[in-house]
Amino acid sequence: MASVASPVIFKEFCPLYYLLNAIPTKIQKGFRSIVVYLTALDTNGDYIAVGSSIGMLYLYCRHLNQMKKYNFEGKCESITFVKLLSCFDDLVAVGTASGRVAVFQLVSSLPGRNKQLRRFDVAGIHKSSITALAWSPNGMKLFSGDDKGKIVYSALDLDQGVCNSSLVLEEPSSIVQLDYNQKVLLVSTLQRTLLFYTEEKSVKQVGTQPRK
Repeated sequence: MASVASPVIFKEFCPLYYLLNAIPTKIQKGFRSIVVYLTALDTNGDYIAVGSSIGMLYLYCRHLNQMKKYNFEGKCESITFVKLLSCFDDLVAVGTASGRVAVFQLVSSLPGRNKQLRRFDVAGIHKSSITALAWSPNGMKLFSGDDKGKIVYSALDLDQGVCNSSLVLEEPSSIVQLDYNQKVLLVSTLQRTLLFYTEEKSVKQVGTQPRK
C-alpha cells in the first residue's frame, strides 16, 4: 500500500516591519543622538525577544501583537544574548557585554500564572561578555557562559523569589554554545566540545582533537 504524501505548505518570508517599526533606530541621550543596533534574538511560539546595543530588551507578544520593553538599571550596555523559555511561567534570560545576567518572569493573563513582573539577577561572577545561555525545561536551572570560558549555574526558586548562583566550570577559551537536558550540559568552546554531568560534576570530551 502506497504511503500518502504529506501536504506541502508554502510560506512567504518577508521582513517583520511590524516588529522593526516598534523599535527606535535612534535615542536621544542629553545632547547626543545614539544609534540603536539590534544585537541578540530569540523566538518561540509566544514571543520574539530582541536585545539592543542600548541595554533595552524588546519583547514582542505574537498573540496580542504588543511590544514591551525591559531594561537593566544603571549602566546602559549592550545586550549580547537572550534566551526565552515557556514552561509554567514565561521566562526570558538576558546577558550583557559586561557579564550581567538577569531573568525576567513575565506577566501572564492566564489563570494561575504569574501576575507581577519579577526580575532575578546573577551577580558578581561573570566579568566579561555573555556568549551563551541555556535553560532547563522546567525553568529552575539557568546556565550562562562568557567569552573568558566561565560557566555559571543559577538555581531559581520562582515561588520564593530566590536566585542562587555558582561557578561550575572554567574553560581556557570562549564559550560559544550551551544546551542542557537530563542533568547533562553540552558545552562548546572555541577549542572543544564536552559533556558536563551536573550531578557527578564530571567532564567527558567529545572527540579527541582540539579545534583548529
